[in-house]
Amino acid sequence: MRARRLLLILVLTAVLTAVVGAVASCAEGPGAQSWAASVCEALAPWRAEIGALTGRADEQMAAATTPAAARENLVRLLEAASRASETARERVAAAGAPLVDGGPAVAAEVTASLAAVRDAYGRAGAAVGELPTADADTFYAGVAAVLSTLEEEYAASALDTTTLDSPELVRAFDEVPQCH
Repeated sequence: MRARRLLLILVLTAVLTAVVGAVASCAEGPGAQSWAASVCEALAPWRAEIGALTGRADEQMAAATTPAAARENLVRLLEAASRASETARERVAAAGAPLVDGGPAVAAEVTASLAAVRDAYGRAGAAVGELPTADADTFYAGVAAVLSTLEEEYAASALDTTTLDSPELVRAFDEVPQCH
């Protein structure tokens, strides 16, 4: 009986040690260099997509024959920009938090910035979608106002790097090839 209890205690100790070890390893995040590389890999396709969408918007606005056609194109492009921003946010969030002082706060700031950009594009798409198209001048004035608001929201969502004081991350973003 005593041997059985001792064996049970040893087995429980081994199981608890394994569980604690697994939880501890899950709580660890990537180092500064690995995290910076992951973030830059997540943002590169997003930047390219936003650039391509902006170019397409310019082309389609010039080619649009009616306000209704312009509205349809703009809504589609703004929705695509919102989706691209969400994909980038998901990829950055999947990178976890870097193992540096303040790492979780840095990761949260980056994902929050991308969420704000996503939301700004989403609001702009919805606002353009609601613009009346009966009068071209009124429609294009509305588009200009929506895009001005988008620009303001986009600027407001920018990551404030002055509050993210991590020499390790600054060095990592300067050094990893994915960020250049």
